[in-house]
Amino acid sequence: MSLTSGIHCPRTPLRRFLDRELSAGAHPLRKSFRARDHSSQILMPGPGVGTEAGNVGTAIDYRLRLAFTAAEPVDHVARLGILLTGSYESDARQRMRDVGEELIERLPETVMRLQLDNRELPMDRAHDEEEDLARLLIAAAWYQVNYRTSIGFAFTPLAIAAREDPGAFTLDRLLQLPHRDMVADVVAQLYKAADGPLDALRARTRPRDCTPAPTFPTDQISVDADLAVDGLLLDFKSTRYARTLRQAEAWQLAGYLLLDTADQYRIDRVGLYLSRSGTLAIWWRSTWTCSEPAAARSPPSAPRSPSCSRTARLTSNRTSKRRKTGCVTC
Repeated sequence: MSLTSGIHCPRTPLRRFLDRELSAGAHPLRKSFRARDHSSQILMPGPGVGTEAGNVGTAIDYRLRLAFTAAEPVDHVARLGILLTGSYESDARQRMRDVGEELIERLPETVMRLQLDNRELPMDRAHDEEEDLARLLIAAAWYQVNYRTSIGFAFTPLAIAAREDPGAFTLDRLLQLPHRDMVADVVAQLYKAADGPLDALRARTRPRDCTPAPTFPTDQISVDADLAVDGLLLDFKSTRYARTLRQAEAWQLAGYLLLDTADQYRIDRVGLYLSRSGTLAIWWRSTWTCSEPAAARSPPSAPRSPSCSRTARLTSNRTSKRRKTGCVTC
C-alpha cells in the first residue's frame, strides 16, 4: 500500500492514527499556509493538456529534482515501467521496450550535457533545450504509468501509438507525441521556479547534499518523496488548486516524518513547493510534534500496525530532541 492510499482510506491504521492522535495537526499548517501565500498568478494548463495533467505533474517534478541533483538522471520508476513493457510477447510491446531502452540512453546524455545541477549556471536553460527536455521527461512519465497501473498505461499516447503501428514506433516518434500544450506547461512551470524561492534554495545547497526520490522502506506502506535536501524533505505539487493546503497534503508531509523510522535523511524540516503558484512553504518537524502533545501517545490498539507502533515511538523520541517551532514560508 502506498502512503497516498493509506491517507485517503479512512480505515487504514495510518489514517486512523493520524485522525485520532494528530486530529488538529493539519489545521495550523493549513492556516499558516493560507496566511503566507502571496502568489499573484497561478499557471493554468492549456486545453491540450486535458487528462494528461498528472503526467505533466510527474514531468515537472522530475525536472525540478534534476535542477538540484543529477544523481538519478533516469527515474527508477520509469526504469521499472520500461522493463515491464517486455512482460508480454507482442510486436508493440517489444517496440515499447526497445524505445524505452533508447530513452534510458538519451536522458542521461541530455542531463549531463546541460549540467542541470551545476550551481554556477541558472536553473533554466534555453527555451528549445527546455522543450526538448520536457518531451523526454513526459515520455519517461508515461513509462512510469506502466509500473503504477497497466490499465492506465494502455490509454497513454505512447501505448496507443505503439499498438497502431509498431514498425513506425521509434524514439523520435515517441518524442513527437506530447501535445505542445503539455510541453509548454512543463517549461512554464520550470521558468516560474527559476524566478522564485525554489531557485534561492537551490543556490544554498550542493548536489551531494541532495537525494532524488528518497524512499522509506516500511513493512506495510511504500513511501517515496520527491527530494531530500540537507535535512529538508521537499514535496513538489503541480496542482492548479494552489491557494490552499489540503488536509491530505498535510497528512502526506506528516507521513514522511512518521515513516522515516531509520532516520536515514535526518529530516528536521518538511516543505511543499507548488509549481503553478511558485509558493515554497517549509515547516519545522516540531510543528507537528511539539504543538500537538497527543502525537507522542501510542496509536490505537485495534487494528494495530507494526509501522504505526514504530512511528509513535519515533515521534515521541524526536519530540524531546528538537524544540524549534514555526513555519518558514517563502
